[in-house]
Amino acid sequence: MQWSDEALVLSVRPHGETAAIVELLTAQHGRYLGLVHGGRSRRLRPVLQIGNHVDVTWKARIAEQLGAMTVELRRGYAAEAMSDPLQLTGLTCIATMSRLLPERDPHPSLYEVGMFVLSFLDDPTVWPALYARWELALLGELGFGLDLSTCAAQGTNDNLIYVSPRSGRAVSESAGEPYKDRLLPLPAFLRDGRATGGIAGDDVAKALALTGYFIEARLMLPAGETMPDVRSRMIELIARSGH
Repeated sequence: MQWSDEALVLSVRPHGETAAIVELLTAQHGRYLGLVHGGRSRRLRPVLQIGNHVDVTWKARIAEQLGAMTVELRRGYAAEAMSDPLQLTGLTCIATMSRLLPERDPHPSLYEVGMFVLSFLDDPTVWPALYARWELALLGELGFGLDLSTCAAQGTNDNLIYVSPRSGRAVSESAGEPYKDRLLPLPAFLRDGRATGGIAGDDVAKALALTGYFIEARLMLPAGETMPDVRSRMIELIARSGH
């Protein structure tokens, strides 16, 4: 068996003296692991950095095997972000959270959204809001999408400013007023899909609190896991940046 694809490097771990087991999020084949011979060599170490965009070919005798990978660099996001802590945490966070996806389960739309976020990683006024939308898409891809289209109580789409932590559905201002202390804020940019440039930092913080709540409650805690530290670090750096 053999296929070729483009991919994002998620993790790399040594194997033997010179090889590496590499985990990728591919565009058309989902999250995949494979053995890269010479993966720890001087030539391949800069390629096999978390967050890099690569071309990959995977080969195995049968589908169930780990398989061998050959990789070539498309874009070295890791090197570009190395001198900027905010960029680096954003890049690492996308790679880390992508590991929540089931192995070998294709998610081409989510992959495209993730690569779109990375293309704006040098603009801190834009990518944090895009990243929040990516987490919203991640929840949807994993079967825990939020319904932000109409009010859970009234069925209307007017002035939706809350989300129910129980149902994951939007709630209007009037319907949610008596329960607002128990509801999660819904930033407008998550609801209406408008451009992310110039979005206030507190709206980004609210968006990440919203997606983080459901990722933790519906994905992490049932699996006995906790939210990755890099995500908390990213949120802290976004707040410090003032964007």
